[in-house]
Amino acid sequence: MEKNSYKLDLKVWILIGDLHHKMFWLRQKELSQYSITARQLHILEVIEGLGSKATISTVAKVVNRNIEVISRQTIMMEEDGLIERTKEKPKSRLLTFKLTDKSLELLKIAKHSDAMRKVLLVLTTDECRQLELILNRLSVKLNEYTSKQIKDWSP
Repeated sequence: MEKNSYKLDLKVWILIGDLHHKMFWLRQKELSQYSITARQLHILEVIEGLGSKATISTVAKVVNRNIEVISRQTIMMEEDGLIERTKEKPKSRLLTFKLTDKSLELLKIAKHSDAMRKVLLVLTTDECRQLELILNRLSVKLNEYTSKQIKDWSP
C-alpha cells in the first residue's frame, strides 16, 4: 500500500513540476514581446500591491527570494525604466520602490494572458475554483513544512 502511495505522490509531484515549467515557459514567451520577464512582471505586481510599503525586504519576502537577488533585479529594473528606487532619508539604507508610468502601462497590458486563458479553458469555472483551493492547501502545507525545516536546520 505504501509503495503505491509513493508512486502516486511522485506522479503528482512530477506533474506539478512539468505544468509549472510549461506554463512558465508559455508565459515567458508571451511576455517577450514587451521585453519583460515573468519574474519582473511578478515583482511589479508585488510592488503595485504593497504600494508605499514596497521595500527590498518586503518584496523579497513576498516573492520568496533573497534580498541580494531582489536588490540586483531591482537595479536592472530601474535601469530599464520600470521602477524608481528612492531612499527614505538621505543617509538611510532603506530603499522604497515606486512604479514608473512605463511599468504602470505595461501592467495594464501584461496582466492578461491569452495563452493561459486558452489553456485553462479545459476546466470549468467550478473546476478552476476547486483547483485553486487544492493548490492553496498544498501551498499552505508546504510553507508550514519548509518554515519548520528552516528552523530545524538553523544553528
